[in-house]
Amino acid sequence: MPNIIVYLLLLFMLASFLQVNFFFKIVYLFAGVYLLSRLWAQQNSASLRIMRQFDDHAFPGDQVAVRLTITNAGLLPLLGAEVRESISVELHSPPFEHQVMTLRGGESRRLEYNLDCVGRGYYAIGPAVVRSVDMLGLVKRSETRLEADYMTVYPKVLPLHQLGLPTRSPLVVLPAQSPLFEDPSRITGVRPYSAGDSLRRVHWTASASSGDLLVKQYQPAIARETLIFLDLDPERYDRQARFTGPELAIITAASLASHIINREKLPAGIATIARDPMQGRDNMQSFTLLPHSAPGYLISLLEILARVEPIMGQGDLFFELLRQGSQHLAWGSTVAIITGEKSEAIIDMTLFLRRSGFAVALILIKPGRDQVTSVVPGVKVYRVWQESDLEILRPREN
Repeated sequence: MPNIIVYLLLLFMLASFLQVNFFFKIVYLFAGVYLLSRLWAQQNSASLRIMRQFDDHAFPGDQVAVRLTITNAGLLPLLGAEVRESISVELHSPPFEHQVMTLRGGESRRLEYNLDCVGRGYYAIGPAVVRSVDMLGLVKRSETRLEADYMTVYPKVLPLHQLGLPTRSPLVVLPAQSPLFEDPSRITGVRPYSAGDSLRRVHWTASASSGDLLVKQYQPAIARETLIFLDLDPERYDRQARFTGPELAIITAASLASHIINREKLPAGIATIARDPMQGRDNMQSFTLLPHSAPGYLISLLEILARVEPIMGQGDLFFELLRQGSQHLAWGSTVAIITGEKSEAIIDMTLFLRRSGFAVALILIKPGRDQVTSVVPGVKVYRVWQESDLEILRPREN
């Protein structure tokens, strides 16, 4: 009650004017109760502790348990505490009804609720607010706040049973016609040592047997790595799929990267331009993770794909990303482009990449079953319009 001091002053003035002892006793009683309530509330606010525990990474379909622990670390009992927790609407869960509890000195109480992770994203859990309740209503409620924590829900990863990227794909090991690269795991023979050869190439066993210094000869091989370029500009997807198209493109990129890194044990990377909720809602930035196959690298890719949000108005930025990203790839690498259109700009870019020595695959997130035309000969084209298309993905080559 914010005006309690005003009421006490008026009552005191009335008692002074009337000179009635009973009125003075009432004033002293209410003043004492008010001071006691205020000190009690301050003590409760200072001794209240909140802790939140949950698994902050999950996959779609997982159910995550969240535990809120409220502790009264003081000696005085907390006569009433109202608990409220904020939850992102995208996380399907039973509504977390606010609860009122009492806590003795040193007592803890645990509240639990479950989150249903339906789709990928970067979600806020909280803030949680605990308001201490003054049973007499004489003191303004004190508030203890626990700031939000964040949960990352990875994109859905689907199996790719019949995937066939271009012949220079990292999914197979092919000898190269031009010896630009050599595979050190494939020794084809030995030759006499020449000035400038690295000592690492010396075949010491063969050299000891022949009496001459011999070096290993390796089989020429092409690069075995894939960089996935993901187009997240909704304007390049069908009008009726401005939301579902980019989301399916993200699932496609995650499934492709998982297939290459986990099943084929070969390097893969991702490059895209999108909005990052960790940096604010109005930013636009590029993400590039070059191909790698180290343990845990797939998780780094999925972290990016979980957070990115489509953003309109990219213009030619995506094509510039294609040019710059391809400069970091070895000759013969595979470039997989995931987009929603087969525009002239896309065709020109596939031609540029193919002439630059890359194997190119174009994955169109587009409805219909018409034969894809006007694409550079030798470029494999995939069409995906629903998740089941990924499970039996077959290329169309012109």
